Amino acid sequence: MLADALTSVLAIVALLAGKYAGWNWMDPAMGIVGAILITRWSWGLLKATSRVLLDQQQTGIQQGVKRAVECGDTRVSDLHVWSIGPNLYAAIVAVVTHDPQPPGHYRDRIQTDNASLVHVTVIVHTCPMHCELSQDG
Repeated sequence: MLADALTSVLAIVALLAGKYAGWNWMDPAMGIVGAILITRWSWGLLKATSRVLLDQQQTGIQQGVKRAVECGDTRVSDLHVWSIGPNLYAAIVAVVTHDPQPPGHYRDRIQTDNASLVHVTVIVHTCPMHCELSQDG
């Protein structure tokens, strides 16, 4: 927003300088300066937002979810975490276990250890006794 306002001011100054002082070169010069300002501003914006736009994995949060859920024969089989605001995240967690608990049990454990997870959906799958649970998740 500041870059936009500054380029507008520069354009007005260049037009006035060209009209009253005969400095016709000011208009293209200020156009170049404005382009440089907008490019720098947009590059900073791109760097600041690209992680969110590309859904960068939140490794620390994912590891925290796995630590909160996985114990004994209970494993996280599928996990998706995404940003819904500044330092606020949502998650969908699929749990596979021989001894299933209600989804609220796992959700409470996850949110106790991860305060930035404000919306958690838990899906619980029962694994038959002969089913082998992998450590990979």
